[in-house]
Amino acid sequence: MSSIFTKIINGEIPCHKVAEDDNFLAFLDINPNAKGHTLCIPKTEINKIFDMEEDHYLELMRFSRKVAKALEKTVACKRIGMAVVGLEVPHVHVHLIPLQDMDDMRFQRKTSLTQQQFEELAQAIAGNL
Repeated sequence: MSSIFTKIINGEIPCHKVAEDDNFLAFLDINPNAKGHTLCIPKTEINKIFDMEEDHYLELMRFSRKVAKALEKTVACKRIGMAVVGLEVPHVHVHLIPLQDMDDMRFQRKTSLTQQQFEELAQAIAGNL
């Protein structure tokens, strides 16, 4: 059965796309810890990050870095935090979270955005790539 992320990749579920290339996709988290919380995923459905081939893993980190740099230019923050947890969706994903303090990394703490705010933010981040 396809993961929710595979359904997003295939266009079956909409997303607020930030960046995309042949192998990876970045989009805003719909239940963000902080404004700008972005997920970077491989287009190949892989359950665990350390099961990725080393070159593919390094490409994901390069892609995530590029997105993080654009995110940092877009959202005022002290730094961009990165987490790979992978328990909630069985598809590798890197969380990029703009941080003001350590609480922004707590996955119990969430922020709300309107659809328009999501769309404008995704466009602004993409514009900084």
